[in-house]
Amino acid sequence: MGAVKTKRMPRAVREQQMLDAAVRTFGQRGYMAASMDEIAELAGVSKPLVYLYLNSKEDLFTACIRREAGALAEAVRTGVRRELPADRQLWDGLQAFFAHTAAHPDGWSVLHIQARTHGERFASVVAAMREEIVAFVTQLIAVAAREAHRDPDLAEAEVAGLAEALVGAAESLAAWANATPGVTAHQAAATLMNFAWAGLGNLMDARPWTPPLPDPPGTAPTDPRVR
Repeated sequence: MGAVKTKRMPRAVREQQMLDAAVRTFGQRGYMAASMDEIAELAGVSKPLVYLYLNSKEDLFTACIRREAGALAEAVRTGVRRELPADRQLWDGLQAFFAHTAAHPDGWSVLHIQARTHGERFASVVAAMREEIVAFVTQLIAVAAREAHRDPDLAEAEVAGLAEALVGAAESLAAWANATPGVTAHQAAATLMNFAWAGLGNLMDARPWTPPLPDPPGTAPTDPRVR
């Protein structure tokens, strides 16, 4: 009976079953330590069938990265309501990001750790997904600047830098939240909003932080707080 069920299962469904098993194995054991035997056993299929569907361990890993990257980007996109103000859009996007990474820790491990440390072919797929999210955040910051009636608007390079910093912080915070018991997606999103949006708010109000002027040569350093 089992053989009949396996034979009649649609290819797309069977392939997703293999990818589920592969993501779990790669995420928990790492790319190098994971074996095709383990993945086949977890998926409930033969190893030759895994090779028939996905060619090689390298191709299987690439397919896992593409699927997980697409799912994360889609979660962020669909989590944002475009009709809301920029801060609400960012809040919703962050909640969607942290909720997805918390619900799929093995997938996040594949993207954030494994794919970035095992060759350009793998890293480039993650980089493309990251660029998509950075572009989305860049747009949100630019919209926020326009809503604040900044004249002139924030410089393009400054907006791009802020977006890169925010996405980098979200990635690090997701890794920390997944490794810290009791931290919810809501808490992680609130932490990053409190860290980032307060500063962005000051920037939109034309109150940026500026570094202290350097002390003249030969003078003792002064406390920048009393300048």
